[in-house]
Amino acid sequence: MSGYLLSTVTAAGLLARRRRDAALPSAGDLALMSVAVFRTTRTLSKDAVLSPLRAPFTVFSEPAGPGEVLEQPRSGAVKHAVGELITCPFCLGQWVATAAVVSYAAAPRATRWVATGMTVVAAADALQYAYAALEKTEG
Repeated sequence: MSGYLLSTVTAAGLLARRRRDAALPSAGDLALMSVAVFRTTRTLSKDAVLSPLRAPFTVFSEPAGPGEVLEQPRSGAVKHAVGELITCPFCLGQWVATAAVVSYAAAPRATRWVATGMTVVAAADALQYAYAALEKTEG
């Protein structure tokens, strides 16, 4: 937690010196970034395709839904700590959100484009789940 606080304060200080005129995000930008942070966090922590990247710190447990896996942290102090962080969407979320906010402060337009992409992915995922649910009720 101290590493998180130190990196957040450092980034905020550097951005404050660099961009004194930076405006706070609008309500629309906050909504856009919230959905993007949700989708990015789920992708990083649960996506089956990214499992090999988490493998040094995790062990596969079982499938956890369409395209997602449940993994457990490996033993060992550092491996366990990193494994906990990268398999828990709630734990990873604060880091992804911090990166999104710092990115927005440094480059709002580019951040909006990236966030838009992840928000579109989240909407497409919701449509996939709705379609699958509809198929079950018809079939």
